[in-house]
Amino acid sequence: MCPFQINETVDVCGKDYRLIKMLGHGKGGYSFLAECDGNQVVLKQIHHEPCDYYQFGNKIEAEFRDYERLLHAGIRIPKMLEIDLKQEIIIKEYIPGETVFACVRDGKNTGSYLPQVREMAKQAKNAGLNIDFFPTNFIIHDSMLWYVDYECNDYMEEWNFENWGVNYWSDTPEFRQYLRQHPAEGNR
Repeated sequence: MCPFQINETVDVCGKDYRLIKMLGHGKGGYSFLAECDGNQVVLKQIHHEPCDYYQFGNKIEAEFRDYERLLHAGIRIPKMLEIDLKQEIIIKEYIPGETVFACVRDGKNTGSYLPQVREMAKQAKNAGLNIDFFPTNFIIHDSMLWYVDYECNDYMEEWNFENWGVNYWSDTPEFRQYLRQHPAEGNR
């Protein structure tokens, strides 16, 4: 259940963040576009809702650890600006743009971004990692692809881009099945 309302103000590390809109709800938390001192940022509130296909330890600590691992791997990610361990809130740089998911859903060709995601996959593998290649986790901004999630896991061949992620980066049977199972995602 979403912990906040739009236009609510949330105090994080002594700063007030006004929530503008919800950006997404994933297996780890709720992400909101927020504003503080005239700057737009992302406020991510960790949640503890069950997830039948993924096991978490301490989510807020994992976010920070994964952020550091992604930086070390050279993956293009938004900068973490604040972390409130007690409230389990992360403030990160806002990268405006359209998700790869929205592009695929709307019939746009994402082929020109495949070299960039494959380079990210190579960087991740070289660091012993996989990132979550699902297309909601990638924003296109000024023709550059950004991985806007901090989730990463130890590398496993079955979860790399070519064996799993690529199945959702175009109008594939897997992508259409996802839309059938999540009809609200198809209506945005």
